[in-house]
Amino acid sequence: MGPLLEVSKLTKRFPGVLALDSVNLSLNPGEVLAVVGENGAGKSTLMKILAGVETSDSGEIRLRGRPVHFKSVRDALHSGIALIHQELNLSDNLDVSANIYLGREPRRFGFIDRRRLYAESEPLLRQIGLDCSPRTLVSELSIGRQQMVEISKALSIHARVLIMDEPTSSLTQHETEQLFRVIRELRNRDVSIIYISHRLAEVKELADRVAVLRDGRNADELGRGEIDHDRMVKLMVGRDLSQFYQRRPHEIGTPLLEVEELRTPAHPKHSLSFDVRRGEMIGIAGLVGAGRTELLRTLFGIDRAVSGSIRLGGVRLEVLGPADAIRAGVALVPEDRKQQGIILEMAVRENISLAGERQHAKAGVFRDRAHEQSVTQSMIEELRIKTPHDRQLVQFLSGGNQQKVALGTWLPLKPRLLLLDEPTRGIDIGAKQEIYRLMEELAESGVAILFVSSEMAEILGMSDRALVMHQGRITGELQRADLSEEAVMQLATGKERR
Repeated sequence: MGPLLEVSKLTKRFPGVLALDSVNLSLNPGEVLAVVGENGAGKSTLMKILAGVETSDSGEIRLRGRPVHFKSVRDALHSGIALIHQELNLSDNLDVSANIYLGREPRRFGFIDRRRLYAESEPLLRQIGLDCSPRTLVSELSIGRQQMVEISKALSIHARVLIMDEPTSSLTQHETEQLFRVIRELRNRDVSIIYISHRLAEVKELADRVAVLRDGRNADELGRGEIDHDRMVKLMVGRDLSQFYQRRPHEIGTPLLEVEELRTPAHPKHSLSFDVRRGEMIGIAGLVGAGRTELLRTLFGIDRAVSGSIRLGGVRLEVLGPADAIRAGVALVPEDRKQQGIILEMAVRENISLAGERQHAKAGVFRDRAHEQSVTQSMIEELRIKTPHDRQLVQFLSGGNQQKVALGTWLPLKPRLLLLDEPTRGIDIGAKQEIYRLMEELAESGVAILFVSSEMAEILGMSDRALVMHQGRITGELQRADLSEEAVMQLATGKERR
């Protein structure tokens, strides 16, 4: 059999940007095709065109050998192509069955036929192994199970092509394994899947073939036997990143942050004691639910500590709210940048100047626009933020550049302690390297960095020391020389280090 889907010389321009430049792609029946590339490589634009969200300027799409042109999402769905977005597109106030058949509900005498709706939903849920009632409200489901509802929705229209955009970015390890099982079962039923992910280990495990995009063009393709982490990285960025986690030796100073017997609201039964030195990078490792994010939130004053003490620079710090932490020289870049770290509808300049707005206000009231412009330009250059100008809305930047803006909000305040929660989540491998470069430079300047990461390579590569947490307590501390995947996982699963 020939390809199920073929893309030939697809081109798409946006104002000032050539997003796709004569891109070619093919997808075979029952194949998992991974599409990888840096942010801005053209992956999302290509997928939106295939799903009918955008239209191309030129080029051709052929489905089962016949030319197609999708003017809307409905056109693509009718042709059997469904896109499952990274941000799930469900109505959480409706039940599972209503979401699966939203806009296509079976009717009887002009009214929605609930009995038939539930009856037709049940086999779809069984097909993907989702053990919940079709009457369950979507708001009651975990993110992983909501994703399964999205897949059921696609199967209800008899989709032959599923496009999955960063499907595991918010999933636990168990939910990820369940998703992989469903993907393999769908492949066995001749459903074709286009899988987009920055997690290259997942790509290596799942993909039958990998298509690499770079700067809106085809970089290369890798067959099943050729899929290798280093080879994918080199094709994505056009250079060898063998020194990806290269650390430069620098002097680590005296303790800056000293935490003693701290109890967080999330895990009040367990006390936490540790320190972070000037110029030191400490990674916090652990599985989902270990209490890592909750620790950072408590240090920053978002959550009020139950008991214990925090000393910064030898002075006891009473953190009754984030304002106390900020005044003391503490900054937090949160895990969810879009909800908590930046304001998408505001410009780059407004975001970067936001944290220091009151500090630099004229007469304590009026915005100092000249200072804002100067600081923003400095951050754009220092962080290498790719933006046409400082008035660009942040929502139109790539994920990596949004993360740099989130960092740039705090750096003008010259923090002494920088708290980073999943600093490279959802960004491409080139942007990750730039974040690591920045972390290294900040540490060399004497800033103490405490960062949470779920990526083992990041913990092993960037930490001077690592604290490992399990169910709200610190089960062990590892020096850089002792860091290994096995040592971290032993502690992360509850085996305490003696």
